[in-house]
Amino acid sequence: MIYDYLIIGGGIVGVSTAWQLKQRHPEKSVLLVEKESVYAKHQTGHNSGVIHAGVYYAPGSLKAQFCKEGVAATIQFCEENGIAYEQCGKLLVATNALEHERMLALYERCHTNGINVELLTQKQLNEVEPDIVGTGAILVKDTGIVDYQKVTTAMAGCFEQLGGETRLNTKVVGLSESSDVVSVDVERAGQKEQVQCRFLITCSGLMADRTTKMLGIETDFQIVPFRGEYYRLGPEHNQIVKHLIYPIPDPELPFLGVHLTRMIDGTVTVGPNAVQGWKREGYGRINISLRDVMDMVGFSGFWKVLKANFKVGLVETWNSWWKPGYLKTVQKYCPKLKLGDLQPYPAGIRAQAVMKDGSLVHDFLFAESPRSLHVCNAPSPAATSSIPIGGYICDKLAEKQVN
Repeated sequence: MIYDYLIIGGGIVGVSTAWQLKQRHPEKSVLLVEKESVYAKHQTGHNSGVIHAGVYYAPGSLKAQFCKEGVAATIQFCEENGIAYEQCGKLLVATNALEHERMLALYERCHTNGINVELLTQKQLNEVEPDIVGTGAILVKDTGIVDYQKVTTAMAGCFEQLGGETRLNTKVVGLSESSDVVSVDVERAGQKEQVQCRFLITCSGLMADRTTKMLGIETDFQIVPFRGEYYRLGPEHNQIVKHLIYPIPDPELPFLGVHLTRMIDGTVTVGPNAVQGWKREGYGRINISLRDVMDMVGFSGFWKVLKANFKVGLVETWNSWWKPGYLKTVQKYCPKLKLGDLQPYPAGIRAQAVMKDGSLVHDFLFAESPRSLHVCNAPSPAATSSIPIGGYICDKLAEKQVN
């Protein structure tokens, strides 16, 4: 059998794409393959579970567009499928004069992007969040929380109900493309086989550059992993905040900074930081993959990123190993927290696409061949935006008109 479409990757972007393809083309055969035994095992299942409203993103960018559409679509999907979510809102807290100035600029961007926000004075901030200190804050009312692994699993169920086929525990080990089909070599339970399709879509996250290389597609990026380390507060602090608490981001830094996040299970997490990862799927405290390290050090863009962010990288690495340093990053807006309040919590890995010139790719990035389309970079808020991203991919496939 030759499938009409084959999607590699059982994270939320891949599953959303498969589900929407089947909705648009019920007569077509669609196969989704995932190497793990469950959906959303990696980036989707290790994020902070936030339904982002799109505060930070440049007006007119795909991130801004997808995020705004994604909030409504995610909430609608949760309501239709009985998945718990909560729109608790987010506060971006300024703690000094410079951050206050940046906060006001960010407030203007929110209006440009059409986001429902309110500017709070120091007094108003203290009234809504007594344990948080700052000179003021932006209240982002539409921000919410959810369990994205549950969302992804429910989407996969919807896909299967429409007649889509899924194969878990199925690892892709080779790809080749002819004028008529794409051949996909897979390994399952120690057995190898070849599956063919008329069109291939890859949503392979941390392995995005490797799937393009399998097909010989020339690209000038590579995936560089960054670890995001979290702590969880003890249960006595489950009510420490009513909203999500974020710092005002520094425009010179590539990531947002450590924040307090209410989780849908009632707990509160602190994080993430951003430290260099040495293994693409390394979630433990010490993880090294020789292959992943060799790929990084052999890529010129890695060294350029390292040079451009050397000082910040040293601070992040130091705070990763020296817990009091990590604590200080959150104490600036929540001073009541103590060292003993930070309890272990699983880390996440961010698949950051880096160009050869050392620039970080902050928007969506795609690559393609006559019979394939590859999602090479799906940055946060990809989970929030998964439904519009899947729709966008379906639109791009319609434009290609592959027979």
